[in-house]
Amino acid sequence: MNKNELKLVACNRCGTRFFIPVNLSPADEIQCPKCKQPLKSPQPFEIPGSIAIVPGHGGLPLVKITTPWSAAEIYLHGAHVTHFQKNGEPPLIFMSAKSYFAAGKGIRGGVPICFPWFGNRDGEPSHGFARITEWQLVKTSATPDGKVTVQFALPEIPGRVAWKNLRTEFIVTIADKLTMELIAANDGCDEAQEIENCLHTYFHVGDIGAVYLTGLRDAPFNDFAAGDTGTRKVEYDAVLRVAKETNRVYPDNAATVEIHDESLQRKIRVEKFNSQSTVVWNPWTTQKLPDDFDPAEHKNMVCVESGNVKQNKILLAPGKTSALKVILSSAPLK
Repeated sequence: MNKNELKLVACNRCGTRFFIPVNLSPADEIQCPKCKQPLKSPQPFEIPGSIAIVPGHGGLPLVKITTPWSAAEIYLHGAHVTHFQKNGEPPLIFMSAKSYFAAGKGIRGGVPICFPWFGNRDGEPSHGFARITEWQLVKTSATPDGKVTVQFALPEIPGRVAWKNLRTEFIVTIADKLTMELIAANDGCDEAQEIENCLHTYFHVGDIGAVYLTGLRDAPFNDFAAGDTGTRKVEYDAVLRVAKETNRVYPDNAATVEIHDESLQRKIRVEKFNSQSTVVWNPWTTQKLPDDFDPAEHKNMVCVESGNVKQNKILLAPGKTSALKVILSSAPLK
């Protein structure tokens, strides 16, 4: 064991999460850096052989998961899934080599959680504040056969009074598939809460020129690519090939989408529940992005995003719950 290895623990009194050396003993020597109370019984979320919590890029807390079928990584920053890879396969998830890993900045690639709004708002962070907030790790578990589940909660954020009644959780299950569930509950008594949600998944592909998507034939979409403002069009072709800047929002669409990758000889299946919007995006080399994305990287990614955005936004009544669920799987391309 490396004497410099760290693990994440939680203060019994105030709930603050912080790292301690794995070989620190006894427990009553540990003091919470926030409330200064001694930790009589630290609450590690690690499960030997399945879950380790370590400092990641930029020193951000990172949950590393290992199962008999796969490996995954999730940052507490944004509850952001940055890696999922089945044994013997290339990564399923694309990550930009230039991504930021810093407080107040979104991670580029992986699965950003767009919540409680989608897109831009004047004076507000793009795609909502959930993706730039450090979530709380509240529970981890592993089944006897090795399947791992990790549960996060979005903390109440100072200054966000309009959202104080919204209780939000993100549950990720890792096995031979990657299952993600974003749950939002309106705990208020009087007012409905208007929200948008989207799991903005970046998929890794071998060569975008050898990729085609199925599941969207005859589906109407709004086109936002290359300066378009949302012209309504229809996809009549049996397959969608991405050969230029692409930014399509398919409303009222609950269909499963499959990504056929002839280069990697792999088919990725994007199955979703309680989602009425699908977004397909690739910036190509023409869409101007921040410097956390190299335009050349467009060749190795495509986003197929699942959620409820724009005309499919959700009006969540008091006492009601919304649960967006996405299951990602892969198989050899036949």
